[in-house]
Amino acid sequence: MRVKASATRNAAQLRLGVVMALALLLAPCVMAGDALGDVGRMVDAGQFKAATTAIDQRLAQPGLDAAARDALLFQRERMRRILLDFTLDAEGVKTRLRKEIPDLRDDEFQRWDEQGLLERMVIDGRVLYFKRDPSNLFRLSAEAAARRAHPTPFDDSPLEVLSDYHRTVRQQALAEHRHSVSPHRVRITQTLKVDADAVPAGQTVRAWIPYPRSLPGQQENIRYVSSEPAQHDIAPDSTLQRTIYVEKTARAGKPTTFSVTYELTIYAQYQAIDPAKVVPATLTPELKPYVAERPPHIVFTEPMRLFSRQVVGNETNPYRIAQKLFAAVDEIPWAGAREYSTISNISDYTLHAGHGDCGQQTLLLITLLRMNGIPARWQSGAIFADGDYNDIHDWGELYLDPYGWVPVDVTFGRLHPAASDDQALEWFYLGGLDAYRVAFNSDVGQPLVPAKRFVRSDTVDSQRGEVEWNGGNLYYDQWHYDFAWKPVQDNARP
Repeated sequence: MRVKASATRNAAQLRLGVVMALALLLAPCVMAGDALGDVGRMVDAGQFKAATTAIDQRLAQPGLDAAARDALLFQRERMRRILLDFTLDAEGVKTRLRKEIPDLRDDEFQRWDEQGLLERMVIDGRVLYFKRDPSNLFRLSAEAAARRAHPTPFDDSPLEVLSDYHRTVRQQALAEHRHSVSPHRVRITQTLKVDADAVPAGQTVRAWIPYPRSLPGQQENIRYVSSEPAQHDIAPDSTLQRTIYVEKTARAGKPTTFSVTYELTIYAQYQAIDPAKVVPATLTPELKPYVAERPPHIVFTEPMRLFSRQVVGNETNPYRIAQKLFAAVDEIPWAGAREYSTISNISDYTLHAGHGDCGQQTLLLITLLRMNGIPARWQSGAIFADGDYNDIHDWGELYLDPYGWVPVDVTFGRLHPAASDDQALEWFYLGGLDAYRVAFNSDVGQPLVPAKRFVRSDTVDSQRGEVEWNGGNLYYDQWHYDFAWKPVQDNARP
């Protein structure tokens, strides 16, 4: 939960410190099933020159198949993307921090650095820091946050804090004996704008904009309203990472803008779970994939097993296990993340990085749940709230017998009820969900429809969009996206 990250950083470090230290010692970069893993490990180790030499040598070998060639070229692209994320040296970080802490001392900067509060890589002998370190530090360190000359609130969803909204959703679900309640209908417009001259004039720019899936009891009655350009191709509703495809011709000196507007009805969800009724799920063929590893980001590494044993202990009840794992991952502070395509194994990374954003926390929780025989799967899309707040966001679902699939948002985490509240509200987001989010995706790393020719900007998730032309993929430094919503007349089911 982002709003409590700074306050809980020290407690989280104490709880996870031993496991993280072992993770760093025991967990090499995982590139499961990848014969080119040595190149990937060079990249993860910051040995970019050596990796580049190895890539060039292998690309020159006769008989190299297309898949191996693409994998090698992606490692080259991954290095380029990493350098777009790690743009600061130590002086650059200090300069940025002094905008918030004018009297920043070198010794406290060094201490925060040695504590691992600043994410960095040593690339070919040069220490480079993550470009979001200067803002992340204030989320990860209460000491640093207290040193800010003019503290300002973090721009987080108001729904991360217990409110009358959560109370109403729970009361309505219990009173009506329904799991899906409090629907509202919204109109959403998503825009994707490619920078002027990012694509040569006259060339076709192809864009995929995320589009919602029909999920009964969660989001329904999806209606396309309009798009720019008008000609479009919406992927089938069964597509696990659903998009709307559009294309335009680039014009010299002009940005290329795409957009889509649609409406849908979104429901809040709440499931009152009685732990005494929960039993281990019968792993049917439909459920078995959701307790399995999914390399490269859902892998049961030895450090992961060690962490699981430490958290779960002797507990055998699936819901109690889920509570323990949910609470443990919730203690990992939220921080702005590197681009997912640059990370070889996201769940393992989150285990020992000491922080994680919503998708990183969710993939860690999914991995831990599956390791304990509890089916778990992914959801992601966008969140919003009254006013002008919106953001991209990831969450998930877990399967509890006899309740079936229920939502889980470990980033919103445990709420903090007052003494006068029902204490069950603490676990609202372990079995419940607010109605201020739209889901585009029900799995990670799924193909787009129509197929994308070049490697994606996000190889894991699909929330901002994807763009390419005949010359290759357009990365995030070449285009921007926007999201806007407004309520419309509610035509939800009674």
